[in-house]
Amino acid sequence: MHENLYFTNRKVNSMCWASLNHLDSHILLCLMGLAETPGCATLLPASLFISSQPAGTDRPGMLCSFRIPGAWSCAWSLNIQSNNCFSTGLSRRVLLTNVVTGHRQSYGTNSDVLAQQFAVMTPLLFNGCRSGEIFAIDLRCPSQGKGWKATNLFHDSAVTSVQILQEEQYLMASDMAGKIKLWDLRATKCIRQYEGHVNEYAYLPLHVHEEEGILVAVGQDCYTRIWSLHDAQLLRTIPSPYPASKADIPSVAFSSRLGGFRGAPGLLMAVRQDLYCFSYS
Repeated sequence: MHENLYFTNRKVNSMCWASLNHLDSHILLCLMGLAETPGCATLLPASLFISSQPAGTDRPGMLCSFRIPGAWSCAWSLNIQSNNCFSTGLSRRVLLTNVVTGHRQSYGTNSDVLAQQFAVMTPLLFNGCRSGEIFAIDLRCPSQGKGWKATNLFHDSAVTSVQILQEEQYLMASDMAGKIKLWDLRATKCIRQYEGHVNEYAYLPLHVHEEEGILVAVGQDCYTRIWSLHDAQLLRTIPSPYPASKADIPSVAFSSRLGGFRGAPGLLMAVRQDLYCFSYS
């Protein structure tokens, strides 16, 4: 793996999987501008990072790059109505780009867009803002004019993560005040809160695993917490093996089958140079 590191020479503000040729075929990176060089969104083939390439195969280079202002967030669309498209959340704007045609649509917002996710069954793009607003863009509507804002929800602090759940009827969101809320999208109201998460200003992700019925989040206090999705009960709190600090907030990943098809459920935790594994039952 060390032979296949990709250096951008610029800060990567956001990244996600992109499915252009097949599922997760590419990686979408949002790079910050540097000096006279503008910011850009870059699509890299995932095969760039695979060391076991068949002999004689040319290693593909960068597929394409799109000039954009500095992006806070990005998302790739798996919705058939916005095929081959990705979104970038900018300062007071959402930019929708088709990587095949180059066509762009711009939607003006009142705040920086820090989190994004496309729905799959409905033509909607959900956005979480620094102002605490969560709104959906109806992708069938033109960006000019009215009617493209489909849903409006509000947190009291900057929204750092949005995730669509259960046949796209619910939305999970977290903010910089440590609030994690489950929203009913039809009734546009909060139906559940997950207590105990700690955040004051950090950009922290949520990990939702519906098949296991759990929610996982790492707080700014470096504690990893696991809640029951269904009743919001705090099931487990795991301290970091290192003293809590801004620079050492753990990164975690949960898998229902850790290590392969016959693997057992488990949680991986990366802190500094170490990788820890916690069994789950």
